[in-house]
Order: sequence, then structure tokens, then C-alpha cells
Amino acid sequence: MLKIGLTGGIGSGKSTVAKVFESLGVPVYKADDEAKKLMATDPQLIDLIKKHFSEEVYKEGKLDKAYLASVVFNNKEKLNLLNSLVHPFTIEDGKSWMKRQQTSYAIKEAALIFESGSQGEFDFIVGVYAPETLRIHRTIQRDKTDKERVRLRMQNQIKEEIKMKLCDEVLINNEQKLLVPQIIALHEKLLAKAKSQ
Repeated sequence: MLKIGLTGGIGSGKSTVAKVFESLGVPVYKADDEAKKLMATDPQLIDLIKKHFSEEVYKEGKLDKAYLASVVFNNKEKLNLLNSLVHPFTIEDGKSWMKRQQTSYAIKEAALIFESGSQGEFDFIVGVYAPETLRIHRTIQRDKTDKERVRLRMQNQIKEEIKMKLCDEVLINNEQKLLVPQIIALHEKLLAKAKSQ
């Protein structure tokens, strides 16, 4: 079975692409969602977060996402620290999920594949590209936030142009080029690639 990484910057449309792959019967591991689950349920990770970020991060045993976000939002060092705690757990969880899949290929959708240094675990990496202005617009709409906050979040990711050059294939999601035919063509290519291995 082929292990596929799916990545792209904030607002590029990774989740939309993942949903299309799911509708084609491809299992998708959503690293962001799973990381949040692990932060709320994994006792070892909870202890590490409390140790580095204080007990206040968990109120009545529940993760206080708003409080944690306020701590790391404008502080790159603290954000990097949080990522360094959470990434190893998410990477291990993703690997054991991958092992359980029975399809020709399975996808792990993660914004920070290259940033977390986990690119080596994939046979093929797909990037989703959209121009920065469109990504900002989409994120403002989706997260009900402002331009400044989106730009700050973008600064924590590798520049989009560099990230796309590191990918094996790039899907263009710029609202000019139809996305679904690109995904279907890639799906056929990956099925053929899996068969030939």
C-alpha cells in the first residue's frame, strides 16, 4: 500500500481535496483533527502540556483551546514548543493508522509535513496550491478572523512556493482551474502506481 502525504498552506483547500479523495473511497488521516483529539485524551501528552504550559491549559479535565491559543498565538517559541510536544504523538498515531489500512493507497493530510520533518514516511507527497490573496480570503471567511491573524499563522509555515517544489505532485486550487478532474486524474495515477509496486 502506498503512503501518501497531502499538504498545503493555510486556506489552500487541503480539507476540500481530502473530502474528494474520501468520496473516491480513499481513507484519509486528518492530522489536525487527530492532534486535537490526542491533546484531549492521551495522558502522556496531557502531562507534557501541563508541565510546559501550566495546569491552566486543562479546566476540569478538558483542554481549554482558547486559553492555549492565547498563550501560543503571538509567541513563536511557545508555538514551536507546543508543536514539538504534539508532533511526535501525531506522527506515531498516523503511522499506526496507516498500518491498519487495507486499500491501494491511504492519505495523511497534514499542513506541516515538511516543517515537522515527517516527509520521509511517505511514498508520494501531494501539495495543494492556491495564491496567497485567495488563501487569506478563504481563511478569513472560514475562521471569522482578520487579515493580520491569518498572516501571523502563515509565518509559521514554510513559504508556499518552496513547499510546492518539495512535493511530487501539485493540485491547483485557484478557482480558475477545475479541481475535481485534477484529483480524479491523480487518483488514477496513484492506483496505477500502487498496482505496479
